[in-house]
Formats: sequence, structure tokens, C-alpha cells
Amino acid sequence: MEFPRELYLQKLIGKMHNGRVKIITGIRRCGKSYLLFHLFTRYLHEQGVTDNQIIGLSLEDLPNARYRNPLELDQYVRSRIVDQSRQYYVMIDEIQFVTAIPNPYLDDPNAKLTFIDVILGLMKLCNVDLYITGSNSKMLSSDILTQFRDRGDEIRIYPLSFAEFSGAYEGDSRRAWADYCTYGGMPTAVELQTHEEKSRYLQDLFQRTYLKDVIERHNIKNDVSILDDLLNVVASAIGSLTNASKLSRTFMSEKHVSISSTTIERYLGYFEEAFLISKANRYDVKGKRYMQTPSKYYFTDVGLRNAKLNFRQQEETYIMENILYCDLIRRGYDVDVGLVEQNAVTAEGKKIRKQLEVDFAVNRGSNRTYIQSALTIAEPEKRKQEIASLIHIPDSFNKIVVVREYITSWRDENGILYIGIEQFLLD
Repeated sequence: MEFPRELYLQKLIGKMHNGRVKIITGIRRCGKSYLLFHLFTRYLHEQGVTDNQIIGLSLEDLPNARYRNPLELDQYVRSRIVDQSRQYYVMIDEIQFVTAIPNPYLDDPNAKLTFIDVILGLMKLCNVDLYITGSNSKMLSSDILTQFRDRGDEIRIYPLSFAEFSGAYEGDSRRAWADYCTYGGMPTAVELQTHEEKSRYLQDLFQRTYLKDVIERHNIKNDVSILDDLLNVVASAIGSLTNASKLSRTFMSEKHVSISSTTIERYLGYFEEAFLISKANRYDVKGKRYMQTPSKYYFTDVGLRNAKLNFRQQEETYIMENILYCDLIRRGYDVDVGLVEQNAVTAEGKKIRKQLEVDFAVNRGSNRTYIQSALTIAEPEKRKQEIASLIHIPDSFNKIVVVREYITSWRDENGILYIGIEQFLLD
């Protein structure tokens, strides 16, 4: 099955020969290697680039394990650059597999050689265009970016969007949304045929790839079951406000396990680093400030989330919200959970302040849009409930309600746009 990944391919093409290293990041198995070694390589061939000019290396493959040593990696790449008059394209897949070794050129026992040294050295060659992929955001920490001397461009890759998924969907198009909500957009899962095959693949990804990566990278020995349980708890709570303290209490009350909020926060950070989950912070729209806690967590792929729970919790409301969040992030927006405070009076006449939630406060530069996700607004009372927070926002930015039904988009007297989720994701 062919997935064009046109958005990402054009980003790569647009950054060719810019003197910077192109850093392709994203969760493992989301299509980074396919983009680089299949789609981009095919484009290079179409431009007349020969195989000898393309130096590709997947560090995940066991036969290439020796090149996880930075000295071996550097020697191999340089050995392939035999003609200084020709342009070479160096593609190194899963760069995080390169291990740090003692620097043999320095007397300092603490000095290390890393993949950073290899990349910086290759960047000095005027006939080399560099592309690397990685599945851990730690490689893009401020320290590493500083070492790149602001000469790196990140291109973040996501699992298939609904638009990409539906474009390749081979079944009844009316089933596309239901399948996407269930199995998500991991490319290999999309190609499999039966529920059993898809389920087994997604569950194996968790246990044999993602959890294993986190455990090995952070040298976790005693809390493996806690990591697994924490992912289950987060998967059950997508679309709900939570924090480390609340999760700590959940472990104590439901599992009778004592785990500190500090430890939970650290473990959640590990999952974010591996691109498994994303954190959406709360933003006070009227007060124009961020709230420290609680926050919401969303899975990078809903199929992975569903598989983690053995496909038991299929609440379309929260799954739809998760899909919408991922699509907005993929489009390059900054996405927060909005909070609007409103003065109200109880039945007893007591004045109170109510907190109303906006599912997403979406920003790009100085532009903002407020988005509410709702299964239905068919009943007047339900529509009133869904737009309560939107009509109390004291600015004139766009306001949208995204609903599950396929509807003709329309605006109400408050200027709020109503649109179906499939139309929104395909637009």
C-alpha cells in the first residue's frame, strides 16, 4: 500500500542543500524510514541522483550494530564519499542508537564522543547533505541544539492523519472513520486485514518496542509493571484533566501501590520523550495566563491507545477529541486546553465563579481559534451546553464546534461555525 506522505516529503525537498542537518523525529514505526529511504530516495532518483551518491544506514538493523559506535559510523560514511566533485546525501536512521564512548583524543576521562560529533564533522563537508531520524525528543534538548549551533531543522512525523488514511482506504468509505477511530494510523496496522492482526501488531509495538525503549534508555529495573499500569491509567483518562498527584492517589486507591507524584511526573516525561503521548496545558483565556495544573494527555495514535486497553474502552467522544488534538498539532498549531471563568448565582442566591472549559485554544503566531469537540448538538440544550464557554470568551477570534455528524457547515447568531469532524479533518 502506498502512502504518499506529501506534506513531509515537500518539507524535506524544501530544505535540501540548505547547509543544515535535517532531523526527522517521531514515534517509532510511524513512517520516518519510509519517508527517507523510499519516498525521498525515489525523488532523488527522479532528479538524476545515482545510488552511489546516496549513503543510507539504518542503525536499528542488527547487521549495522557496529556503526552505533560514533568512530565506526564516521569512518563508514567518509569511506563512501569518494568523489569530492559530486553531491552526496547521507541518511542515518534512528540516530539515538549511537552510544557515547570515551573520547580517545582527549586526556579528560569524562570527555565523550557522541553522534553530535559525527554530525558536526560531516556538516563541514561542502558536498554532503545530511538527514537523520530519531525516536526520542531528548536528542533535541536545548543542549544538543546548542551544539548544532542552530544548524538543525526538525521535521516532526506523525502517524497517518485521517486525510492520509482515508485517501488510501480500500474498504467502504463509510467505514473509514470507524476503522480509524479503532485502529488509528500506524502505517503497518493500516495494511493488516483482520482485527486479530491489527490488535496483535499494536500491542506488540507497546511491549516489545515502546516500553522496552523507555526501560532500556532510562535503566528502569524495578518499576516495569508501574510503567505499564501508568500507561493504562493515562489511556483511560484521555480528554480528562489530571496531574501527577491525582495519578499517585489513583495508584494508592485502586492498586494499593505507593508511588510519589515526582516519580509519576518523571515517567510521564519519559513517555513524552518517546512521542507516545503529548501534554496539553490549561490556559486561562480571560486572565491570559497558563495554569500549572491539571493538564490533559493525549496519545499520538488512538489505535495504540485502544490496543493498550485491549479495545475495551471505546468512548467515541474522547477518541474524537484525541484525533482532533493530534491533527491540529500535525498542522503546526500550538494547542492548549482553554479555561473561561464566569460569574454565576446559585439557586440560593449565592454568587460563585464557574470554570468553563474550551476543548482547544489553538494558536499560530498572533492568530487564535477556539474549538469545541462534541458528538452531537442535535438537542437545543446540548448545543447550549457545548457553546457556553465559547460565548463567554471576550475576544473576536474564530470559534468552531466540531461534531460527529456529517452536516452542512453553518454559523449561528454568535458567529460560531459548526462543522462535521470528517469535513474538518479532510479540509
